[in-house]
Amino acid sequence: MAKQVRQVTQSRPSVTPQQEAGVARFGRAVVAWLRSLSRRTIAIAAGALAVVAAVATVCAFLFGGDDRPPIPDTRARHYTETDACLLTGKQGITAGTPAATVWQGMQDASLKTHARVSYQQVIGEQSAGNARPFLNGMLQGSCEVVVAVGGPEVAVAAEAAPKYGRTGFVLIGGGRSGSNVSLLRTGDGLRGEVAGAVERAIDARS
Repeated sequence: MAKQVRQVTQSRPSVTPQQEAGVARFGRAVVAWLRSLSRRTIAIAAGALAVVAAVATVCAFLFGGDDRPPIPDTRARHYTETDACLLTGKQGITAGTPAATVWQGMQDASLKTHARVSYQQVIGEQSAGNARPFLNGMLQGSCEVVVAVGGPEVAVAAEAAPKYGRTGFVLIGGGRSGSNVSLLRTGDGLRGEVAGAVERAIDARS
């Protein structure tokens, strides 16, 4: 005789009408409450949630277990309020020119004194008359030390030096001496001589 097996299905508990009515009333109450909120209230609530999420993210980043090494503190180099300016010919500070060596010496002086250094090349005709406006721009600006290299540039700087006693002048390859003037010759050791002359001029005006 074959054994008869009855399959019993588990029925879900039935929901009473009272429970259905309670759920419906709760849903209608939630919808009515949401409608009663103004747009401004919703926006404020959304903003508050965003702030909370941002704070949680930052805290997790700062206080979480991170084995990475700390990022080194990199700070911009601090400069003083002293400016040393180079006046040169149309070639500027092209490599291989005396002006390039002079510029290197000025940068060396800047490392020790923390003075700012800049250069201006005379554009156009290479003459004293054309170089003079470029020098005047330096003297009327913030340049407290003027370095000149090149025939026309040195000529106009030497002419202006007696009139600007508070400005230090470093003249390369020419000019005439003065209480605020340093005369240097081109050749070996020019870079170091420029650095030393610029440093002394800066210290005298600090």
